[in-house]
Amino acid sequence: MRKVFTKLAFTVLSLGSIAAFAQENDLGAWYMYFGNNKISKKLNLHNEIQYRNFDAVGDLEQLLIRTGIGYDLTENNNNVLLGYGFILSRPYVNGEKKENIEHRIFQQFITKQKFGRFNLQHRYRLEERFLQDDFRMRFRYMIGLNIPITQKEMLPKSLYASVYNEIFLSFDSPVFDRNRVYGALGYVINKNMRIEAGYMNQIQENKNRGQIQIGFYNNIPFNKN
Repeated sequence: MRKVFTKLAFTVLSLGSIAAFAQENDLGAWYMYFGNNKISKKLNLHNEIQYRNFDAVGDLEQLLIRTGIGYDLTENNNNVLLGYGFILSRPYVNGEKKENIEHRIFQQFITKQKFGRFNLQHRYRLEERFLQDDFRMRFRYMIGLNIPITQKEMLPKSLYASVYNEIFLSFDSPVFDRNRVYGALGYVINKNMRIEAGYMNQIQENKNRGQIQIGFYNNIPFNKN
């Protein structure tokens, strides 16, 4: 598994570096953990940590911690969730590091569809953002697709491709906040765990920046099946 992950990370880092050089952008790195663990047949606990850097390591851009409780409206699908996020940001302002803290409440709905090999997901999220000196609201829509490569299904020890596009719309002016386009290769470790290494390009009103992303996904249930 380590060899597979190393190859994935090396390939994506190489592609990301080329893309960033071509676009003359700074290349950041995001290291991410996502947990989605069943508490009961209908309830799930979401837990997430993202460590975002301006470079590969050491220059913290943002630390994001999210958690929430979700409920499946149908069996293993159509999940509604209420969550909370803590976000510590350290941006550069006029060449100097600043520190901002944000508390965020969010509501989301995720629905999944399957067409042959194609595993499609839609996520709709509403955010209430409590910043240090401001309050803002934002809507996000993400469409994502996982496609198994080495097997017909997302089975253990299989490689897969992952892509998504997410748009952020603000309730204030300007309405367009940002758009994220992502592509990655992933490896299914077992039925409850997988890893991905990918490249994401984030487009904002006045800037365009690339990010290397390495993510670990944990779906081990807490309830007894």
